[in-house]
Amino acid sequence: MQNRNKKETDFNGYVHVKGARQNNLKNVSVEIPRDALVVFTGISGSGKSSLAFGTLYAEAQRRYLESVSPYARRLFNQMPIPEVDEITGLPPAVALQQHRSFGSTRSTVGSVTTLSNLLRMLYSRAGNYPKGQALLYADSFSANTPEGACPECHGLGKTYSVTENSLVPDPSLSIRERAIAAWPRAWQGKNLRDILVTLGYDVDIPWSELPQDQRNWILFTEETPTVPVYRDRSPQEVQQAIKRNEQPSYKGTYTSAKSYVLHTYANSPSASMKKRVAQYMTGSICPTCKGKRLKPESLSVTFAGYDITDISKLPLKKLYDVFVPYSTANAAVFENKSISQEKRMVTQRIAEDFAGRLEVLLDLGLGYLSLERNTPSLSPGEHQRLRLATQVRSNLFGVVYVLDEPSAGLHPADTEALLRTLALLKKGGNSLFIVEHELEVIRRADWLVEVGPDAGEGGGQILYSGPPEGLKTVAASKTKTHLFQDLSFEKPVRREAKNWLELSGITRNNLNKLDVKFPLGVLTSVTGISGSGKSSLVSQALVDLMKAKLKSNTLEEEVEETEELLNSDTPEPTAGHIAAGAENLKRMVVVNQKPIGRTPRSNLATYTGLFDRVRSLFASTSLAKSRKYKAGRFSFNVGKGRCPNCEGEGAVMVELLFLPSVYAPCPVCKGMRYNEETLEVTYKGKDIAQVLEMTVAQAVNFFEEESGVSKPLTLLEDVGLGYLRLGQPATELSGGEAQRIKLAKELQRGNSGKTLYILDEPTTGLHPTDVEKLQAQLHNLVEAGNTVIVVEHDMQVIAASDWVIDIGPGAGNEGGNIVCAGTPEAVAANSQSKTAPYLKRKLAGN
Repeated sequence: MQNRNKKETDFNGYVHVKGARQNNLKNVSVEIPRDALVVFTGISGSGKSSLAFGTLYAEAQRRYLESVSPYARRLFNQMPIPEVDEITGLPPAVALQQHRSFGSTRSTVGSVTTLSNLLRMLYSRAGNYPKGQALLYADSFSANTPEGACPECHGLGKTYSVTENSLVPDPSLSIRERAIAAWPRAWQGKNLRDILVTLGYDVDIPWSELPQDQRNWILFTEETPTVPVYRDRSPQEVQQAIKRNEQPSYKGTYTSAKSYVLHTYANSPSASMKKRVAQYMTGSICPTCKGKRLKPESLSVTFAGYDITDISKLPLKKLYDVFVPYSTANAAVFENKSISQEKRMVTQRIAEDFAGRLEVLLDLGLGYLSLERNTPSLSPGEHQRLRLATQVRSNLFGVVYVLDEPSAGLHPADTEALLRTLALLKKGGNSLFIVEHELEVIRRADWLVEVGPDAGEGGGQILYSGPPEGLKTVAASKTKTHLFQDLSFEKPVRREAKNWLELSGITRNNLNKLDVKFPLGVLTSVTGISGSGKSSLVSQALVDLMKAKLKSNTLEEEVEETEELLNSDTPEPTAGHIAAGAENLKRMVVVNQKPIGRTPRSNLATYTGLFDRVRSLFASTSLAKSRKYKAGRFSFNVGKGRCPNCEGEGAVMVELLFLPSVYAPCPVCKGMRYNEETLEVTYKGKDIAQVLEMTVAQAVNFFEEESGVSKPLTLLEDVGLGYLRLGQPATELSGGEAQRIKLAKELQRGNSGKTLYILDEPTTGLHPTDVEKLQAQLHNLVEAGNTVIVVEHDMQVIAASDWVIDIGPGAGNEGGNIVCAGTPEAVAANSQSKTAPYLKRKLAGN
């Protein structure tokens, strides 16, 4: 490790780490200054997060929790105790990690920042009440409480119901022909039909010919009669069997179509089941609250002319303008008003605090958000900056803030505001430990810690710890060549559009009747500051319109749509249409950052399909054949092959009550996941568990003779994922890693062109060295005759694009327009573009 070249006295003490072995860290020791901006850098998977979060933050949390009561300790989400010999000089720490929010729609920007609490207090104590109305407490202004929720829709803003038309979309069909489309499929639907036969209903005539009273009973009855069911008999034979009192096949209980749909939607744990029944429900705006979710008494109270729902819909920038006039005791808004001194003081105090909190949010570039915006719709970067703003206002002193790529999802112009906010935290006497790839943030660091040199097993060493300038002399550093411009930008030969995809009248979020043209057969970057409308145009409007045109979805997209249905409000529809060019595209692939799986049983190998090929190889060995083992035997999700004790988990949880739960290796299989008989089968000297422990890079060499396995592995390596283990659980992967796995899976197809690829910020979480690998793959897709459109902030990618569409000029209501479109050189020369100065610098090689 390169020694630091500053004196001990230059900083206010150091944190000393000895013998850190967390994840891939190789027994490392390092000294890190306090009260400084320290950036941990290195290529993706090198071990930066293992040092910053897995070691330093985990130990700080452990020490803090040792000081609180055992009962309180149980309420924390405790991290595993880090593998490290000793850490000294470590202050208390606050972690601000990047977690993509999949929380309830009841969680909002207002609740994350606590601004909603302030607002409710303001309306309670200083709102304008109708004459004669009693004072309402703060809880009455929350739709999430019984005191505040609209009594008709229970705070949802919508009422849901089922109708005959929604349950029976085609009345010309008979019940046997599945006229009641809302009924469950397979056996349960057949069971309900057979019960109706027993009850004497005609299931073979068109639905429309049944008497209305029969139709009403079948669809809406609350009765649940239990009757004998005779399987595989005609209606006549069933009635004869009933008369003869024959022994039935079984007894069946009837449930109406309405009861089935509403019960399934409310109670089923299956997202796909919820989505299926949701299509038979009709939602309408609640007639009592008009969609505002609150009871009428709460909505009758106003402040500055707004009820609490309307004021929560304002962009934070506009909200700031509303509150500033009330934030001083002698404000003009208080003149000539018959307002009590108490109410004036309450208004002024809350408004002052409210405006101060908003200032930080505006400075972080979040002025386009509103308090009512739900957190599942936020990017990880937006969510992290909201929490960062809250910390700035807390005025803590002597704390270590550990941040995970705070610049993720930020335009370079917004990164400047972020750096100002970080400087405020440091000025307040705090330390900042930041895991980061953004070169501008790295340049501003007081101290750099580079971990590497490579990823996974090839990383885990401290290459350098010291001031940024000293990194120049570290030969093994992969960051220095980008940080000090050792590599000049090579301007690519621009490709010309083969055709154009024209969109007309696009209205979505802040886009208003926008006309836009995307070139086909080239790489296009869509740019603009955070909140300008890039994702609204590309990931929402363009995707929606192309889906409708192509009329096809992959299974993966269906699952993701289900998650969106359950985790977000009813999405705003896209207005507008495709005017020309869609006939030149045969297929669309959306490569997003959503997880590739929800449980540890899903992993890189299972998702990409290469595990199927690996299991087939094991099943083809002579020992497996002699034992008649099929490929399924080598799945840890199947009973025959997996360890019976841990059921293929490889670990068992030991509950320690007041301490973090410990996951210990299974005592039976020793963490191998499989039973002994399965592990006796080897391929080239390795059992199936050992293969799953290999990194992608190791597996490429191991399976080099098997093209069906080595090809997908090589593609994973090409997109910068050589450090991941084949069996690495999906739950351990970042959004950027999940996105690149999806891209590698798509690259396996080797399609013949005419596919539209859409990627939203694919460089998130990537070191500049890994960005180059990603660019090579995007280039290959275009060369194969496809179209690639990326939403991107990374100037390295934007400068190498064939075409750039810059959205803006500002965020929220100040954005949503096309500022300019053209080659990177043309956009760089546009004086109205906020992207231009940064792009110009990149094209010039700076």
